[in-house]
Amino acid sequence: MRTTNFIPRLIIAVLVGIGIAGCSPSEDTPGEKGSTTDSRIEPVRVMQLEHREIARRISSTAQLLASREVHLAPATPGRIDKIHVDVGHRVKEGQLLVEMDRTQLQQALVQLRNLETDYQRLDTLRKVGSVSQYQYDQLVTQYEITKSNVAFLRENTTLRAPFSGTVSGKYYEDGEMYSGAPNTAVGKAAVLSLVNTDRLKVLINVAESYYPHITRGMTATIRPDVYPDREFRGTVTMVYPTIDPATRTFVVEISVANPDGVLRPGMFARAEMLLDRVQALVAPAIAVMKLQGSDERYVFLEKEGKAHRVVVEIGDRHDDMLELISGEIRPGDRLIIAGQSRLVDQSPVTVRK
Repeated sequence: MRTTNFIPRLIIAVLVGIGIAGCSPSEDTPGEKGSTTDSRIEPVRVMQLEHREIARRISSTAQLLASREVHLAPATPGRIDKIHVDVGHRVKEGQLLVEMDRTQLQQALVQLRNLETDYQRLDTLRKVGSVSQYQYDQLVTQYEITKSNVAFLRENTTLRAPFSGTVSGKYYEDGEMYSGAPNTAVGKAAVLSLVNTDRLKVLINVAESYYPHITRGMTATIRPDVYPDREFRGTVTMVYPTIDPATRTFVVEISVANPDGVLRPGMFARAEMLLDRVQALVAPAIAVMKLQGSDERYVFLEKEGKAHRVVVEIGDRHDDMLELISGEIRPGDRLIIAGQSRLVDQSPVTVRK
């Protein structure tokens, strides 16, 4: 009976000893005092940042617009007698373009001649005291109103070119009734549209940070997409005085000469302006990284064997070089230009040639 009780007790003691031994600390357990963890040292290539003189430029896409455009229409609806021009015709300032129905004008002229006769007769009678001043004043008022109506109808039964240009739209034919309803692309009512293409204009939106640097008279280069090998000289004619609060931009108007007539309103073009030459820090485009899912750009600087991540803004681009803008970058800093894709902030690095 004693032997039977002794054997289970022996087995339990052995198992407890094994468990205690398994829980004893090992000298090779990571994280304990005296253990070491090796960090990977990444090989990189660097370049020394230096100031370089660059040309500060503004570049923007835009459409060419006519320098002057007018939609011609009479003041009141009426029948169109004759349209003397068609789309594409060149016209001179003051040239007769449209004749409207003259029935109302003829009636007003007859009435005016009758009033002129009555006016002369009443004026004579007034001098001898045969009519009252009241009758005379009434006739004078009626005469002046009719005279003004004749001048109005005479002006609006003929449409003349207010400037030299090209007919860009014709919306009626001879004999049709002009209704006065909007019928142009800009929502205006017209019989004809006229544009001046001797000079064109370009409107571009410019960031508000450039507002102090742009003035009237500055030159610009215009490159239409349809003529990729040609450049046209432009001049800033207007700087709009307000900033759009939604886009933080302002509008600049550039006038472009078109002496040979190859440019047309509606053409797509790129406008470029040289502001000044400045000293800036530039780097190869391959050295600039982009944070995935955002517009944040950053670079790595090598300092004392470690990579330092620096957020930057991108200024102008010059071929394969980018202007870096950051308060943390100085001339003489060592910019990592190869091997940076494997780095994080404070990664150990070794510089290779």
